[in-house]
Amino acid sequence: MAFDGFFTHAMVAELAPRLTTGRVMRVNQPYPNEMILVIRAQRKNHQLLISANPAYPRFQLTTIPYQNPATPSNFTMTMRKYLEGAILETIEQVDNDRIAKFTFATRDELGDAQNLVLYVEIMARHSNATLVNSTTGKVIDSLKHVTPDQNRLRTLLPGASWRMPPKQERTNPYLPNQKYPQLVKENPAGADLAKALQQTYQGLAPATARELADRLLASDNLPQAYGEFLAAFDHPAAHLVTLGKRQDFWALAPLDAPATAFPSLSALLDHYYAAKAEHDRTRELAGQVLKVVKTEIKKDERKVKKLNQELAAAAKADDFRIRGELLTTYLNQVTPGKTSVTLANFYDENRPLKIELAPDLSPSRNAQRYFTRYNKLKASVAYDQEQLRLTQAELDYLTGIVSQIEIAAPKDVQEIRQELIDQGYLKRKKRGKKQRKLPAAKPSEYQASDGTLIMIGKNNRQNDRLSFHLANKNELWFHVKDLPGSHVVIRDQAPSEATIQEAAQLAAYFSKGRDSSHVQVDYLPIKALHKPSGAKPGFVTFRGQTTLTVEPRSPREINPNNN
Repeated sequence: MAFDGFFTHAMVAELAPRLTTGRVMRVNQPYPNEMILVIRAQRKNHQLLISANPAYPRFQLTTIPYQNPATPSNFTMTMRKYLEGAILETIEQVDNDRIAKFTFATRDELGDAQNLVLYVEIMARHSNATLVNSTTGKVIDSLKHVTPDQNRLRTLLPGASWRMPPKQERTNPYLPNQKYPQLVKENPAGADLAKALQQTYQGLAPATARELADRLLASDNLPQAYGEFLAAFDHPAAHLVTLGKRQDFWALAPLDAPATAFPSLSALLDHYYAAKAEHDRTRELAGQVLKVVKTEIKKDERKVKKLNQELAAAAKADDFRIRGELLTTYLNQVTPGKTSVTLANFYDENRPLKIELAPDLSPSRNAQRYFTRYNKLKASVAYDQEQLRLTQAELDYLTGIVSQIEIAAPKDVQEIRQELIDQGYLKRKKRGKKQRKLPAAKPSEYQASDGTLIMIGKNNRQNDRLSFHLANKNELWFHVKDLPGSHVVIRDQAPSEATIQEAAQLAAYFSKGRDSSHVQVDYLPIKALHKPSGAKPGFVTFRGQTTLTVEPRSPREINPNNN
């Protein structure tokens, strides 16, 4: 069930009794397309998340902690100016559309009462949140600005006149109507009826329309079935529904599909979007980092290709030496001004060798030209091999950074950025004050099934801190074999075989091989690790390891108490 008009209806029904009469205590914008209103209601602080993310637009209460940027955006400062201290009077839905209307009572700079309305539109890439002065009808600010060039009829900029989105020419299902009996009569097949219902009523996503169609077709009392369906969204029952290999969030219990109940729609959405939205936020925050890293990776890949070509050419250096030697030996057989000559080959008597010549050079100079090319190629081999080693090491390092971003949480991105600044890939921001270096965060902590503590570094700085500063020399260290991945340490010097297996599964999960069914993982005592002088962050050498083949498992799969 998408976040359609009916789910919007259910969410408004859930939030209204919990938040109305509450006071806005704080406004934050942790990510560019999302804002959080901290509302104090019923002697408790609630985090109201409003997301205009094109992939995951929604509004809900959330318990997930967010890390706010050090410098608030202009939008955040405007929202704080107008909304902090305001009282939330009502939460309403516009018809049965995907638009929620939050009305606030507050006072302006002169102390006069004023009403503000925050319109939240859940419309995929057109999703937005716009604060409007209800007296003047002017836009104060919006999460996403829409210029006249983008939409001539509906501009969303500070000071512009507020206009509602174009209204759907469909019936509000909560208003009295008699259309559904005729639709059932004309469309006895479920798919046809669902399509007809979608075209007739507001707020029906395909899954919701199909559920309503199934209920109507299965009932002998159409008015009762229709009324019960509508009433279900006034008192929503949050369920995570399994449809084949896909899971979806629903605001009611489905007729015929496996489902897991949740205490609220907000708790359901927190669970459903936890991994998806976290990954998307990470990519959003790491946009600049990924761009720089991928550019460097392309440069290194081109350099590796060129060096391999040069080494392949150097492997044929002996051909030039042989030609030079033959020309020197048979100088009397070489006629000046010729473009080529065929000479007996004393390295292969059965195959005379045809040698290309420069007609403007003497025979001896032609021989010297081949020796010069031979010496140049041989001299380049050592240089090319060293450059290939350094370039391949950098390519492995940068590939590891990309893999770390894939498994990172938003809070880890800042550390990865700091690491790339320290390594010279990103420039430091120029400011008046000297910038304080960001310290390495503490590695993540998880529990094995028996409660043993397992620590995992989520980036190179955390990996170094874990392996060389936190871990004891007799504790076991794990890393996926021949792939980028996290350093994993069991904080117990005598772990069970089950814990060793689980630590290996976690090392496989927090690596580039997490989507494989079988991953090889090396493990050994910390004291066997060595970090070469001048090595990049996260790089270690070791020997004497034991290798396990495991299937990657997430922390929650290993122990449900893990977050």
